Amino acid sequence: MNRPHTERRSLVVVGAGPRGTGFLERLAANLPELYGDRPLDLHLVDPHPAGGGRIWRTSQSPLLWMNSQAEDVTMFTDETVTIDGPVRPGPTLAEWAGLDGRTFPSRPQQGAYLRWVYERARAALPASVTVHEHPTTALRVTGPRDGRQRVWLDGHAVPLTADLVVLALGHLDAHPDERQRELADFADRHGLVHLPPDFTADTDLSALPAGEPVLVRGFGLAFVDLMVLLTEGRGGRYEEDAGDTAGSGRLVYRPSGREPVLYVGSRRGVPYHSKIGYELDGERPPLPRFFGPAEVDALLGGPGPLDFRRDVWPLVDKELGWAHYHRLFAAHPERTAVAWTDFEEKYAAAAPRSPELDALVAAAVPDPADRLDLDALDHPLEGVRYESADALQDGLRAYIAADLDRRHDPAYSTDLAVFGAVLSVYGQLLRFGDIGDPGNWWHGFFSYLASGPPGPRLRQLLALSDAGIVRFLGADVTVTTDEERGVFRASSTSLPGEWTEARALVEARLPDPTLERTGSPLLRALYEAGARATDAGLLAVDPDDGRVLDRDGRPHPRHFALGPHTTARAGGAFTRPRTGGFAFRQNDRTARTALALLRELSCPEPAHAPEPAPLSA
Repeated sequence: MNRPHTERRSLVVVGAGPRGTGFLERLAANLPELYGDRPLDLHLVDPHPAGGGRIWRTSQSPLLWMNSQAEDVTMFTDETVTIDGPVRPGPTLAEWAGLDGRTFPSRPQQGAYLRWVYERARAALPASVTVHEHPTTALRVTGPRDGRQRVWLDGHAVPLTADLVVLALGHLDAHPDERQRELADFADRHGLVHLPPDFTADTDLSALPAGEPVLVRGFGLAFVDLMVLLTEGRGGRYEEDAGDTAGSGRLVYRPSGREPVLYVGSRRGVPYHSKIGYELDGERPPLPRFFGPAEVDALLGGPGPLDFRRDVWPLVDKELGWAHYHRLFAAHPERTAVAWTDFEEKYAAAAPRSPELDALVAAAVPDPADRLDLDALDHPLEGVRYESADALQDGLRAYIAADLDRRHDPAYSTDLAVFGAVLSVYGQLLRFGDIGDPGNWWHGFFSYLASGPPGPRLRQLLALSDAGIVRFLGADVTVTTDEERGVFRASSTSLPGEWTEARALVEARLPDPTLERTGSPLLRALYEAGARATDAGLLAVDPDDGRVLDRDGRPHPRHFALGPHTTARAGGAFTRPRTGGFAFRQNDRTARTALALLRELSCPEPAHAPEPAPLSA
C-alpha cells in the first residue's frame, strides 16, 4: 500500500565496514536521480567504527599488513566500471595517503582510508537524509514479508523501523563444528591449548608459551598474521645478510627468545603463492573469451540442473588457459613452436579439458614448465615423499624460494595474465548463485593462486625456517589426539610414518561463513525464518540485485545482503583500479533497486524499480 509522500522512509544498513561503506557511496551517488529530495532516515548499525569495521579497525597492530599494494586499492568507481549509476572517481589508497604505490600498507593505514571514504560518502548525502549511527549489534529482523520491518538491537528495548534492510555484515564469527568441539574438550581435559578458527588479530595468543612446539593447521593469510604476531610481535627482528660476493643477500631472523616453535601444514602443504611483483606490459589477453556472458547465459538457460565440475569448470579451465597461452605467445614467442594464429584457431575449436587440447598444447609449447596445469597447481606436493624431516624442510624452502623468484620475474608473465583471467572468471561465477562455488572450493583456489601474501612475508618465512622458529609438516596434514600421552599429534602424507607432538594446536584459518553455525544472531534468525543456505553455508541472494532468497527461491521484497557471507561475494576484499570492479556493480545495482523501491513506497502513484541488464553484460 502506498503512503503519502510526506511520510519518512527508513533504510537500515547492518554493517558499516568496507562493504557497507561501498554501498553508502553508491546510495549517495544514485539518490538524486532515483529518490530526489524526499525525506529518508538512514540507520547504520555496527559495533565497530564505521569505515574500517572490525577487520580494518585502526586500533590493531601496525605489524599486520594488507596483502595488496597501495596502488591496487580503491573504493571509487572509474571509467572501466559498467554501472547504471553515475561514476564518481576518487583517490586510491596510495594517492590518498601519499604512499609509494608498490608498498604494502598496514591495516591501520587502510582503516584510516576507509574512515575517510565513509565520511566523504556520508557528506555527499543531501540534507533530506538523516543519518543515525548505532554502535551496537543487530540481533534479528522481524516483520511481514510485504510490510515494514523491525530491526532489534542489542541493548535497545525498542526496535528500529525499516522499510528496507541491507545486510553488509562482512566476515563473521562461527560456532565450532563437531570436530572442533571434540578438540576443545580434549584440550580442556588435558590442560592443553586449542585455538579454533578465528581472526588472528582478535585471538589471545598469550597462551602459546615460548620455546614450546605449536601445531598450526592452515598455511594461508591467517597463518601469516599468526607468524608475524608470534615473532616480531614478541620482539624478534629481521636483518639483511650481505650475502656472497654476487650480492645475493638473504634475510636473517634474530629471535627474542619469546617465540614458540610453529609446526605448520595444510591440505596443500605450502603457503599461498606470493603476490606478483611486476606490471604486465604490452598486449593483454582479451577477456572474457571462452567464459563470458554468452557462455554463462547458455549454461543457465540449458535443461536440467548444472554441475560445477561437469558443466562449468571445463570452461573456466579453458579461459585461464587462453590467458596463459595468449601471453606466452605474445611475450615469449621463442618458447613456442607454432604460429599464434594457427594455435589460436585450433585452441578455440578444441573441447575443454580434452585429449585434443592436450595434444595441441604439447605440440605448440615444447617445455612442460610453460604449460598451464591447474590440477598440479592445486596439488603442488601430490605424490612427493621425503625421507626425513630435514629433507622436508629443505624441499619446502626450495619451493618457497622458487615461488618468490618466479612471482617477481617478468619471464613468467603468464602468471599475471592468469591472475587477470581469474578475476574475470570470478565475476562470471557469481551469476550462478548456489553452484558458483561448491563447498567454497573455488574461493579457496582463488585465494591460494591470486590472493597470497606480499613477497616480503615469504622472505620472512624463509628466515624463520632457517632460524628453526618455523618447521614444515607437509601436505594433507592430519591432527589426532593421544589420550594416554595427553598431546596433539600431527602427520602428513609428505613424511609417511612420522608424527609431531605438541601441547598446543592452532587452527589458522577464518571461520567458515556458514548460516547453520554463524556467530551472527541476525543471520541465524534469518536462516531459521526461512532464508536459503547453499551447501557451503552461504546466504543465497539474487545475483542481480542482492535480495535475500527464501528456500523456495523467492527474493524477499525488503531484505538485501552483500558480502562474504553471501553467494554474491566478490573475489577480493578490495577492488583494483581500472579492472571493472564487480563489487562496485553489485553495490550500484543494490543501491538503485533499494532507492526505486523506497520511491515507490513514498509516491502516491505506483512506480517500479528499473529492469536492469545482467550484471555481467
